[in-house]
Amino acid sequence: MDAAPSSTATPATTGSLWSELREALRGSHRDLTEAPLGRALFVLAVPMVLEMVMESVFAVTDIFFVGRLGADAQATVGLTETMETMVYALSFGLSIGAMSLVARRMGEKDEEAAARTAVQAIFLGLLFGIPLSVAGAVFAPTLLRLMGGSPWVLEHGVHFTRVLLGANVSVCLLFLINAIFRGAGDAATAMRALWLANGINIVLGPCLVFGLGPFPKMGVAGAAIATSIGRSTGVVYQLYRLTRGDGRLTVRWRHVRLEARTMLSVLSLSGAGTLQTVVGMTSWIVLVWIISRFGSEAVAGYTIAIRLVLFAILPSFGLANAAATLVGQNLGAKKPDRAERAAWKAGGVSAVFLGAIGLVFVAFAPQIVGIFTTDPVVLAHGAHGLRIISAGFAFYAYGMTFTQSLNGAGATWAPTWLNLLCFWAFELPLAWVLSVHAGMGPTGAFIACFAAFSLLAVASGAVFRRGHWKTVAV
Repeated sequence: MDAAPSSTATPATTGSLWSELREALRGSHRDLTEAPLGRALFVLAVPMVLEMVMESVFAVTDIFFVGRLGADAQATVGLTETMETMVYALSFGLSIGAMSLVARRMGEKDEEAAARTAVQAIFLGLLFGIPLSVAGAVFAPTLLRLMGGSPWVLEHGVHFTRVLLGANVSVCLLFLINAIFRGAGDAATAMRALWLANGINIVLGPCLVFGLGPFPKMGVAGAAIATSIGRSTGVVYQLYRLTRGDGRLTVRWRHVRLEARTMLSVLSLSGAGTLQTVVGMTSWIVLVWIISRFGSEAVAGYTIAIRLVLFAILPSFGLANAAATLVGQNLGAKKPDRAERAAWKAGGVSAVFLGAIGLVFVAFAPQIVGIFTTDPVVLAHGAHGLRIISAGFAFYAYGMTFTQSLNGAGATWAPTWLNLLCFWAFELPLAWVLSVHAGMGPTGAFIACFAAFSLLAVASGAVFRRGHWKTVAV
């Protein structure tokens, strides 16, 4: 597939790279539909990539510290995070709807409508997040049992699960409000919120896990407490910035009222967005269930491998989010061709970056996984899985960019059907056949994961090239 030609200049050729970097980190107020495309992508992508880098660090922080407590503790984190993927799916789906609508309204230069949309999205986050928090805390033991947790996990790991799932409302709001900032083009504030949340977790995590200084030694549960405190603090900062009045988007008291029509618009886009994420996330849950048939060491190895994969791909997801914002705002400004060029440009940069990381992972998988475990069986499973999955990183980069660009355009059902095809209809049957019937064990699940994400990249690229997303009204 060939990218659409672009004559836009990059920041390196049109001005000081350092001044552009400072603008990106400080928060740019320039019109993203009028600035040179390379510069607009740069000022959005830098904070979004840094935001995802911190999320990547978070993804490996807990497993690094908890890994010192043994394979069962690592399996507790893996099983709980797998259950929480459903919360991530809902939060991500709501975020897709909020980001797409806010970006479109900002592109139309209607900041009042963008603010009202933001408030309705936050109401939805509370509506779904609070019941999920209560249910997660109450049913934590049952959920771990259903996930096939070992006796140690059921006895000692339940405290980790109860605390982490009990803070689900903070997950919903953290995802959702950051998507609002990104849709408005205020990627720098979203970056700071996540850096604050994860920075607290990184500092507080080892203190509570190992009992450093005046802190109590809480073991695996301490990691969940640190994570929950960090996320909740991040949400408080987001609300402060959203109402402060000096950003791209400001919420005032006059905006804080229920608007059924706007809420339904958010839900209309979010429904498909949630479903597409549910499809992807549930496939991960089933993969963990398949792998759990082969013991805690296999689950622990898979958990380490997936955390490392997330560490690598989240910065590229930041680029995909930048593309989605540009697509949404440029469609609002009636510039569909510029929206298409933005997606191709972001995809190319992402593929180069992620492809290079994939080569490193393939070459040094045992050494990298060995940082997180000393158990030889866990290391073997993790290294093998990391090599297989990371071999297709360049494909994944384009797949993320295309699917997020479709979401940014409001064409959320296209990625939904693609996820149904690639994950439910293809990945899960293949994983079961290879792992169980062909006797390949966890390797079969790893191969199925690689194949499904590669298929998604090719299929989403074909859909994006057809261009129907340019005519979607939101």
